[in-house]
Amino acid sequence: MSKILIAYFSLKGETYVNGRLEMRSVGNTEVIAGKIEALTHGDLFHIETQEPYLAGYYATTEKAQEEQRRKARPRLTAEVGNMAQYDTVFLGYPDWWGTMPMAVFTFLESYDFSGKKIIPFCTHEGSGFGHSVDDLKKACPRADVRQGVAIRGGSAATADKEVARIVDMMK
Repeated sequence: MSKILIAYFSLKGETYVNGRLEMRSVGNTEVIAGKIEALTHGDLFHIETQEPYLAGYYATTEKAQEEQRRKARPRLTAEVGNMAQYDTVFLGYPDWWGTMPMAVFTFLESYDFSGKKIIPFCTHEGSGFGHSVDDLKKACPRADVRQGVAIRGGSAATADKEVARIVDMMK
């Protein structure tokens, strides 16, 4: 039986959904991570930055773009206790400016993913994965990076078929 980690970066609060701003008490990527956990019984790990993002969608996206421009590696609030025990990692994130949030790069650079399956899933509002899967492969060249599934954030709550496809990629 494979040992599974579901690591995800997700923000709650004001978010862009189907062409308008909405308040969400749980971030879209966290919704998907919870659905994966329910199917796999894997361990959840929320990738969080020590310095919180500013309130509001536009302030967050501006900070995200600035971090990307500087190739920042924000400090995280926690570490995975024993990464070596996991052989499958579901990695979730929103598509920010065509790739993963810089905090996800911090996470990836903190561990050795050699020989592990990494199954990415991202939430977006029309951009899909952008170039994040290529960036993931570059960050973890000795991992078995699977195709993954990009899910429109506005439909995260009803994305059961897409989540089943993500979980099937473990095989």
